[in-house]
Amino acid sequence: MTLRLHGIPNCDTVKRARAWLTDHGVAHDFIDFKKAGASPTDLRRWAQAVGWEKLLNRQGATWRKLDAATQARVVDAASAEQLMHQQTSVIKRPVVEWPDGAVTVGFSPEAWASRLPG
Repeated sequence: MTLRLHGIPNCDTVKRARAWLTDHGVAHDFIDFKKAGASPTDLRRWAQAVGWEKLLNRQGATWRKLDAATQARVVDAASAEQLMHQQTSVIKRPVVEWPDGAVTVGFSPEAWASRLPG
């Protein structure tokens, strides 16, 4: 399996992550949330792997623009996954599916370097 990086192309963190992968010679597929969306199956799997609280970006502009009632409805994995499916911009980026099956969220050069062979 090739590394799969999910995100939004104009996100600064995604740009840095993609550049880092390229600089380190790591083959990867980029999946654009804006074009491909995020399937309920993927969201469930990612939430199970990292926790829905970590997957949901409550610090971003998209979350802050949501009305209070919409924010208040996000109380568990199911409600978070439903919102993330409808509004992929509230997913913390990047979501990475590593060749070993692990899933990570966010970009950390140190943590990513430790995953590289050799």
